Amino acid sequence: MIRRATPADIPALVELVYDLAEYEKAREECHLTEEQLRTALFGDSPALFAHVAEGSTTEGILGCAIWFLNFSTWKGVHGIYLEDLYVKPEARGRKLGKALVAALAREAADRGFGRVDWSVLDWNTPSIEFYESLGAAAQDEWTGYRLSDDALTRLAADS
Repeated sequence: MIRRATPADIPALVELVYDLAEYEKAREECHLTEEQLRTALFGDSPALFAHVAEGSTTEGILGCAIWFLNFSTWKGVHGIYLEDLYVKPEARGRKLGKALVAALAREAADRGFGRVDWSVLDWNTPSIEFYESLGAAAQDEWTGYRLSDDALTRLAADS
């Protein structure tokens, strides 16, 4: 079953985020706490949203899609940016990933949003093949950039 996350899902969501960080070979970079995620998802001004794939009572939460809104100035409408999509290895092959992305597509269509965007690591062939099987197109004419850590602090100090 795919559904919107609830506050009771926070521990499972944090665990899934850490599992994803491990899969992406960046576990040491993940510092998410339950309180941070609770505030982002369910605080006074939530700016983050999540869907979960729930298995049987004994299985619990098997996967998640964590997302936020972006905005296309060219289209003049919001879109969804999928920050994390993860399904536990033992639950793969049950079409939960597809169901999670489909739930976001429904969310976007129902709200009049123009698109769903995300990034995937270049080496992550299984995910790339999965996304392409859904009809997603790689945006290889764009190069992603990130300003963080010391560079972010230095630039902020310069302002």
